[in-house]
Amino acid sequence: MRLMADTTQADERQAKRSEKQAAKLAREMQAFAKSHGGSAEGQLAHIGRGRIRVALVGANGEWGNLVARTHEAAEKAAEQAGITLHDDFDGDLAAKVRTGRYEWSRMAGIQVGGPSND
Repeated sequence: MRLMADTTQADERQAKRSEKQAAKLAREMQAFAKSHGGSAEGQLAHIGRGRIRVALVGANGEWGNLVARTHEAAEKAAEQAGITLHDDFDGDLAAKVRTGRYEWSRMAGIQVGGPSND
């Protein structure tokens, strides 16, 4: 009996952590969308050790990444933030990305909150 109670408590703690992370990610996604044209789209990708990259593209073409601990948290956050998720980062989504001097000088992507492309 005790083992089941411990497992249930651990599951409840994990669910609360996942909810908190989803809410935090949703706020970050909303802030990104607001500061980059009022809306954003995204794509989720597994990056190892159970982590999920959330690539965001704003309405103005600016882009950035966030990292979630679980796929479930990333999906939940996108839903809460009103972010449309795409299956792949190609085609229409990739065509919306605007690169600037930062990407050209570093040959790498930016993180949400990093230097601007101006």
